[in-house]
Amino acid sequence: MRTILMTFTLASLVATAGLAADIKAGQAIYDKSCKSCHGADGTPNAAVAKMKKVEMRDLKSAEVQAMSNDDLKKVITEGMGKMTPAKTITGASLDNLVAYVHSFKK
Repeated sequence: MRTILMTFTLASLVATAGLAADIKAGQAIYDKSCKSCHGADGTPNAAVAKMKKVEMRDLKSAEVQAMSNDDLKKVITEGMGKMTPAKTITGASLDNLVAYVHSFKK
């Protein structure tokens, strides 16, 4: 019984580790698809905000950081306000990007 429990626990840990988002991969996606508007560190690009006549949220803000992974995924893939949706970011890439955005937490 003990061996079965240890094997199950080890298998669960390995499975969970395999499902963890890759923040470094998320940064590469962010740099390619988000950085021009949202800045290198999540601080909005003032020139883009002015050009689009919008107030962009700082991705480090408590408001953004409090968003669930699913809520962030929806904003990324469907857009919000004048934000262009990133429909080509899906699956593990989307998980990685969300993990990277959450890494901006102050």
